[in-house]
Amino acid sequence: MASRLTFLGGAGTVTGSKFLLADGGRRVLVDAGVFQGEKELRERNWQPFPVPPQSIDLVLLTHAHTDHVGYLPALVRDGFAGVVLATEATCELAEIVLRDAAFLAERDAEYAASHGYSRHTPPLPLFTEADVERTLRLLRVVDYDEDEDLGEGWTARWTRAGHILGAASIRVRTPSASVLFSGDLGRHEHPVLRAREVPEGADAVVVESTYGDREHHDPSGAAHEPLADLIRRTARRGGSVLIPAFAVDRTEVVLQTLTNLMRDGRIPDLPVFVNSPMALAALGVYRDPRFAGELRPDLDVTGFVDLPRLHEVHSTEESIALNRPTMPCVIISSSGMATGGRVLHHLEHLLPDSRNAVVLAGYQAAGTRGRALLDGVTTLKMHGRQVAVRAEVLQDEEFSVHADCSELLDWLAALSPAPTTVFAVHGTPESASALAGKAHDRLGLAARPAVLGETVPLP
Repeated sequence: MASRLTFLGGAGTVTGSKFLLADGGRRVLVDAGVFQGEKELRERNWQPFPVPPQSIDLVLLTHAHTDHVGYLPALVRDGFAGVVLATEATCELAEIVLRDAAFLAERDAEYAASHGYSRHTPPLPLFTEADVERTLRLLRVVDYDEDEDLGEGWTARWTRAGHILGAASIRVRTPSASVLFSGDLGRHEHPVLRAREVPEGADAVVVESTYGDREHHDPSGAAHEPLADLIRRTARRGGSVLIPAFAVDRTEVVLQTLTNLMRDGRIPDLPVFVNSPMALAALGVYRDPRFAGELRPDLDVTGFVDLPRLHEVHSTEESIALNRPTMPCVIISSSGMATGGRVLHHLEHLLPDSRNAVVLAGYQAAGTRGRALLDGVTTLKMHGRQVAVRAEVLQDEEFSVHADCSELLDWLAALSPAPTTVFAVHGTPESASALAGKAHDRLGLAARPAVLGETVPLP
C-alpha cells in the first residue's frame, strides 16, 4: 500500500500542526500542537483525536513551540505510548513548555470555577501535570544530520531550521516515498542562533507559510528605532513598557535587543524584569554550554544578554508587585499573544494608564488578545471583565524569526532533488495560497494549500 499523508492540524490555520504519515499498518505523527486563537479553533483541542492515539507508533517533533508540541500530553492521556523523537534542545525546551502549560491550565480551570465565568461545570484543563510527566518519559534525543532508523523500512533525518533553539526540518523516508516537513523556518540570519541549513529534497514537501504573503521590511533607520523611541518617550512620561513575548526564543531575542540598545545609549538605563518562569527556564537552556554550538559564532553563550539592571521574577509576590511599578521599567512576560500566563495580570493593570506602553513583539493570531490590541480595540476582556485600553500600543516586526515569502521560496528553490508536490501549511488561507501560487509561478512547482482533514497519497 502506498504511503499516505493526512493533515490533522496546521492546515488553513497558523496553529495546531499535526501531520499523520501512514504506510501499511504503521502510523507516524509529525508534530502534535494545540490550536490557538479564535474560539472555533480552540474548541478543536477538545474533539476526539481522528485516529486512536494508541495506533500511532511514533511522534517526531520539529521544535518546542506549543503549537507544535502542546497536544502531546492529551495524546498520551488518551492512549499514545510510543516514542517521541526530537533534538536534544527541543526535548529540554518541550519539558519546560509542557510543564508550564499544564500548570497554567490547571490554575485557570480552578480560577474559572471559583469565579464562575466558565460555561463548563466543572471547568477542566486540557491535560494535567500528571499527563505531562507521563509524556516526558517518552522523549528520546536524536542528532542533527544523521539518519534515524524508525524500523520497518522507515528513516528520518533532522536538519537545522534556524527558528528557535533545537528547531529542525524533518525528512521522512517511508517504504514507498519520501516527504520533507519544513517545521517553522528561520530567516537567512537569526539574531541569536546559527542560520538554517538546507536539507535533502523529497518527493513531497510540507512547508510552513506563516509569512507566505508578506515580506519583512528592512528598517529605514537604525535597528529597532521605533521601539527605542517608544521606550524613551514612555520613560519620560513616567510610564512602563510591557512586552508580551513568547517564552522560548522571543524572550532571548528581546533581551539581546535591549542589551544592544542600552549599550549604544539609545534607551535609558531602566530596570528590566523578566516575569515568566518558563522564559527564565528557557533562557537557562539557551545559556547552557551544551548548546553553544547552536548559537551564532559571533556570540558568547554567557554574554549575549548583558543588562546591568536585569531582574528575574520568580515568586508570585514579586509578580503581583510589578502590576504597579514604582518607577519606569521594562517588563517582559509571556505569553506572546496574551493568551495566558502572568502577562494577563500586567495587562489588566497597565492598559488603563495612558503613560504606559505595550510592545507586540511577534505574530498575533486572529482571536487572541494580542491581535485585538494590534487591531486597536478600546477595551479588552480580561478575567471575565472589560478593561479599558489607554496605553500606547506598538508592533515591532523586526523581532520576527519566521522566514518571509522570499526566504521560504529560497528554501524551496534550494532543495535537491526538487519536490514533485508541495503543500503549504501553518498559515492563514491567504498566506498559504499566496506562497503556493508563487512556488508554482516562480519555481515551477506543483504547489497548493493543504486542507484540514484531507488525506493525500504520496508519490
